[in-house]
Amino acid sequence: MNLHPMKLVTIICESVLEEQIVNLLTASGAHGHTAFTVRGCGSQGLRSADIAETGNVQIEVIMKPAAAEALLARLHAEFFKDFAMVAYVNDIAVLRPDKF
Repeated sequence: MNLHPMKLVTIICESVLEEQIVNLLTASGAHGHTAFTVRGCGSQGLRSADIAETGNVQIEVIMKPAAAEALLARLHAEFFKDFAMVAYVNDIAVLRPDKF
């Protein structure tokens, strides 16, 4: 079995940003993503999932390391100043690198 190193980028942000983030993922070379509604509490206060427009979305994408780094740099430059957003990266290994 051959495992191939990749990065799992997780983005948690305001739901109103989902379309913009998905467009950025596509522009960054992502072949797909997973998104789901989330709720929680942090520096911006309590964020419930009751009202879609005021809730949060978590978006996960698997990318090659260089693409993940470039994506994180763009998120930081284009969104962090003006929006509630958290982004982080994990090292992972995949069996089918051609999917990413």
